[in-house]
Amino acid sequence: MSDPQHQDPPPESDLDNEPPRRSRWLGVLIVAFALVVGLGMLNIGRLIIRPKPEVTAADRLVEASPQLQKGRDLVTRGGDCMRCHTVELDIVGPGFRNIAKRYAGRDDAVPYLASKIREGSVGEWGRIVMPRHPQVTQEQAELMAAWLMALGPPKDPAASPP
Repeated sequence: MSDPQHQDPPPESDLDNEPPRRSRWLGVLIVAFALVVGLGMLNIGRLIIRPKPEVTAADRLVEASPQLQKGRDLVTRGGDCMRCHTVELDIVGPGFRNIAKRYAGRDDAVPYLASKIREGSVGEWGRIVMPRHPQVTQEQAELMAAWLMALGPPKDPAASPP
């Protein structure tokens, strides 16, 4: 006598042991999306790292002139300029490119900036004090100021890159 409520379950088939099938298109879609996101991130990184045209033009100008190289070395390695200034950013003092842009229209920019390097100044850039540097010779100050002015926009609009 068999009780209908206590019947043994049917034997397990091989289909019950397999995981459910998933669509392949979902996996392909996920891989394609990850690939597009990765390529987009690489492109954004390339655009961030790429130097601006005015930076490369200034670098070519400096590399072509031994005098400008001496001025760059005096500013970046020889003195204490980098304690307060950077090339791009305003930290304690203004960035060198901002200084070059501000004085780009002046014909006497190099001697003027050389005197500011040696004698210092107050009030040119707000409440910022530029200390005196009497240990810097007039020739060194002019080399430094010439390099600084080379960082700015070119005076001749035809010389600017397209």
